[in-house]
Amino acid sequence: MFSTSFSRLFTLCSALASLSVGFAAPHARRAQVPTGPKFVIYTDAAIGGGTVLPPLEQIQGFNVVNLAFLLTTGPADQAANWAALPAAQRQQLKQQYNSAGVSLVVSAFGETEHPTSQDPTTVANNLAQFVLNTDLDGIDIDYEEFELVVQQPGVGEAWLTTLTQTLRQQLPQGQFILSHAPVGPWFQPSFCPGGCYLTVDKNVGALIDWYNIQFYNQSPSPGYEDCNTLLNSAGGSSIFEIQKSGVDVNKLVIGKPGTAADITNGGFIDPATLGTCVQQAVAGGWNAGVMAFQFPHADTTWITAVKGSSFAA
Repeated sequence: MFSTSFSRLFTLCSALASLSVGFAAPHARRAQVPTGPKFVIYTDAAIGGGTVLPPLEQIQGFNVVNLAFLLTTGPADQAANWAALPAAQRQQLKQQYNSAGVSLVVSAFGETEHPTSQDPTTVANNLAQFVLNTDLDGIDIDYEEFELVVQQPGVGEAWLTTLTQTLRQQLPQGQFILSHAPVGPWFQPSFCPGGCYLTVDKNVGALIDWYNIQFYNQSPSPGYEDCNTLLNSAGGSSIFEIQKSGVDVNKLVIGKPGTAADITNGGFIDPATLGTCVQQAVAGGWNAGVMAFQFPHADTTWITAVKGSSFAA
């Protein structure tokens, strides 16, 4: 995903502390895992005013906040801001947001990190420990090694498979969220020699709670800038085409930018029009939910328009 700053807001000591590991057994506590449709808001740009999380009154209608980004070197941007809070404040905020029906998740990697050269088991254990150490409900994997998946068939798919399996050992299913955030074309048959996310889904899809699919930054083709390419006809990577490839349709969360400022290469649909696409998708049997990158460009007004009356209260 497109990051606004990627400033390193942490010292080496704090980064090492947040990633320090002791892998004895999965954590006993139970995080908040939403049921039903997922409405996910990413936060990468600092909010300011001493506030880390988007205020609840400004994100009403969302039920997952993804803090961006956790790197293999430590947390950056909003993930770093969260990690820097005193433990008691993090725990108080988690309780407050969970009580309001909002889960708190950290998103890993993003567009600026290519982690495949590192051991996936070690990486996964470090990521999981950050979740446990900083009072979060789970982790989102935003893997974006675009050249590798085309040039080295099967390498990225195997790496993501091991990463996901190891994460689930530390963050048990039903107790912690584990989502992935692939770009739409990675579900297109034959797009990647190794199968990209069709292979990942076959290997470990049962361990992944849902996919925050990035239906943007793909202009001119397939673009995903209208309901038809988003839902029905995009060379195999639209919602219902992905379903035909064997992926659970209710894991396919539609991801869109809050505004054109949140993307680098197309894919923006205004909220009202996107709402009509969502209505069509629901009528077709889809009920996965919607993801937005990012707050504050996407907020309560945005998600209210997108959801319309398509989802049961």
